[in-house]
Formats: sequence, C-alpha cells, structure tokens
Amino acid sequence: MKQYETVIGLEVHVELATKTKIFCSCSTEFGGAPNTHTCPVCTGMPGSLPVLNKQVVEYAMAVGIATNCKITQYCKFDRKNYFYPDNPQNYQISQLYLPICRDGGIEIETAAGKKVIGIHEIHMEEDAGKLIHDEWEDCSLVDYNRSGVPLIEIVSEPDMRSAEEVIAYLEKLRLIIQYLGASDCKLQEGSMRADVNLSIMEVGAKEFGTRTEMKNLNSFKAIARAIEGERQRQIELLEEGKPVIQETRRWDDNKEYSYAMRSKEDAQDYRYFPEPDLVPIVISDEWLKEVKDRQPELRDEKMIRYKEEYDIPDYDISILTGSKHLSDIFEETVAICNNPKKVSNWLMVETLRLLKEKEMEVDDLRFSPKHLAKLIEMVESKAINGTVAKEVFEHIFMEDVEPEQYVEEKGLKTVNDEGALRSTIAAIIEESPQSVADYKAGKTKAMGFIVGQTMKEMKGKADPAMVNAVVKELMDLQ
Repeated sequence: MKQYETVIGLEVHVELATKTKIFCSCSTEFGGAPNTHTCPVCTGMPGSLPVLNKQVVEYAMAVGIATNCKITQYCKFDRKNYFYPDNPQNYQISQLYLPICRDGGIEIETAAGKKVIGIHEIHMEEDAGKLIHDEWEDCSLVDYNRSGVPLIEIVSEPDMRSAEEVIAYLEKLRLIIQYLGASDCKLQEGSMRADVNLSIMEVGAKEFGTRTEMKNLNSFKAIARAIEGERQRQIELLEEGKPVIQETRRWDDNKEYSYAMRSKEDAQDYRYFPEPDLVPIVISDEWLKEVKDRQPELRDEKMIRYKEEYDIPDYDISILTGSKHLSDIFEETVAICNNPKKVSNWLMVETLRLLKEKEMEVDDLRFSPKHLAKLIEMVESKAINGTVAKEVFEHIFMEDVEPEQYVEEKGLKTVNDEGALRSTIAAIIEESPQSVADYKAGKTKAMGFIVGQTMKEMKGKADPAMVNAVVKELMDLQ
C-alpha cells in the first residue's frame, strides 16, 4: 500500500488591537448594532479617501520582529479588485508586491521534537464586512462594522506535516501576538482566522500534490478535524485514480465534512495594482529601532527567567506563561507578597479548578493581584486557616472582594485562644470514650475524629496545627 505525506501551509488573518480602523477613525470594538461603526471611508462612498493608521504599521512591524522576519523599510499598499456584497468599495486595500515583513520563522515543539516553520510574508490589509444569512426571510443582510478593521495576514511556508504541527504553530503564533498586545486572537470572535492549504504526496516524491484551501475554521479543534478529514478525502481520491482538484473548500464542523466553494478555474483575476490613494510607507532606521526597543519579554524568554528567578516547577511555568493574562497576574501578585511558590500554588490549583468549574477562560479572570497577595499574607500569618482561605478565594475569584474586610465581616478569623481551644477539645474527648479507647489501643486514626469534631465545633476557624498538637497532648494524658 502506498504511503502518503501531508503538506500544509497556513494563511492566518489577525485583527489588530487598534481602537480605530486602518483607514478611518471608526471604532473597531467587537459587537455593536449592525452598521453603527461605519463612515463614508469604510463603506466605500465615492470621493472618500483613506488615511493610514500609524499603529497598524507598528503592530505589523512588532509581529514581524518577534517572528524573525526582515522588515521591508520601503513598502506600499496595492488594490485587490473583486466584487462581493460584503466588499463595499469593490476592492480591498492590501499588500502584494512589497509586504511589510518577509522571510521569517518560528520554532515549534511537538512530540517529535523541535522544528522551525518558515514564514513567507506578513502583509497589512483591511477586513471586509460580514454577510448575515437570514433563513426565515430567505435573504442576506450586510453588516459593515467589520469593514476596514485592520488585519495582518501571516503566510507560512508549506513546512507543516501534521495537525499536531499546525496546532503547535498556531498556539505559538497566538501567544507571540498576545504577548505583544497586537491582538487578543480570539478565534470565537474571528480576531484570529486560519485558512489551511493542504496537499498529499507519496512519501519520497519530489513534487507537492495539488493543494486545496479550507476556510471557515474558527477553533483549533475544528482545524485539526478539518486537516484529518481533507487528508483522508485526498488519499481516497488518489487511491481511486481520481485527480485532486485545486479549489477552495468550506469546512462544516458539525457534519465534519468539507464541500467545494469555488475551483481554480472560477477564481477571479484580482487585477492588483498600486493603491493610488496612499503614498508608500518609508520605515526609517530610527523608527524601526524604536519599535524593536519597545518589544516586550516573550514567552520563551519569560520561561527561562521564571526558572532562574522563582524556582517553581517546569510544569507550573509552562501553564503560567501559557497565557499573557495569567503571567501578568502571577508577576503582579509576586511583586506585592514576594512568595512565588504560594502564588503559583493558588493559581495552579484553586484558580484553574474554579475556571474549569465555572466554564470560564483564563482571559475572563478579573480579580486583583493585590487581593490575592493579601489572602496569601493572611494565611502565612495564620490570621485565617487553609479551609477559610479557600472560601474567601472563591469570593475573590467571582467578586474580587477585599479579603481582610470580608474575613472581618463574616467573622472568619482564626481562633488562637489556646485556653478556649483546650476546653473545647477536653469536652469532646470526654464525650468520645470509644475514640479514646481506640487511640490507647494503638489506632492513631482515632485522633482524626476528635480533630474533625473540634474543627466543626470551632466552625472551621481554629488553627489546624494547634488543634492537632493539643488533641495529641490531651489524648496522651488519658
């Protein structure tokens, strides 16, 4: 039986985190009533002229630098002509001939080891509007809120050979962009979208097979399923002696099947030409240096620093740095309480548990590092015990309560009155002759019953260490 190799390249579109659109001052905020974030420029009105948003260029440069690309210091925009209802101008301003970034690459790590995925280019362009299909009215409506939102398109080399490599590449790319603050990269909101170019060739063949392009992929799981589905479809065609047609296909994740949208023969001639309404962009050495100097610490560097500076386990480091938001909370909390191991424990155990329980994402975390730091300090000073701390943290997690105030209001402070504790324990021991007998017979677990009853009587507010010590002392005297 023939053995086949999968060849994959990606075109990743990323919406940039500017407050305004690429060529006008309309808001880029997600949502909003249809066609309310619009003006004559982004709706393609005759006579309107684009004005380039400088922040778009700087974000594109920052992503290029972080992905080891060469920055094209003289670049320009081109006009891509096509007719579609969501494209109000009947053209898109993009970059074809002189994209802002070229010839880069990022290193990924999979079960098979490390590998560099090449980046052919990164170019800037404007997004189109959005078609909304109304099945009840049997019509399509157009929302131009997204029209003119700034995009960068990151075009990889065909260096990936499996869904695992594709997901590793996308996750690395997403983290880089999030760390830069260039985009939130939320696939569910469409601020990061990937088109998959895939072909099959026999193992050992020198030429790639005919590729197809798959669209409508809005989650990593959908991308992995689409890759496997298209791979199998192409292998079946080749095994049956049928040709693979170069075409664009739409993936239906519910049916786990892709269907043809348009073939190469039907593809339009975009008639690219230099955009006449925008002057070329000249990036001076000084401007490039300024952007380079502003580059933040990225995940790979952060992981090395965490290991040296905080002495926490590698697994914790990988989780904490796997989200820019979580790493920010960690660092800000440590800066206040100077206890990295305890901060890591609270984030790795209780925070992740509650996120899973509440079906929330890490980016949904809204509690203050100051409040987590204060909670840790209260536990360390034995103002509250571990059981109470977990209860308080749930309220910090959900409502960002001030822990000291909450503990005071709810009367949750640890009871450190040894005299009161001794009399409580003595009374419980007196009422538990069987436990005393078991303890004397060498069944040390019997002590656990007395400890549990004590904590119950003290409403969980006693210091467990003190309770254990006093219970043992009084049981030994029986």
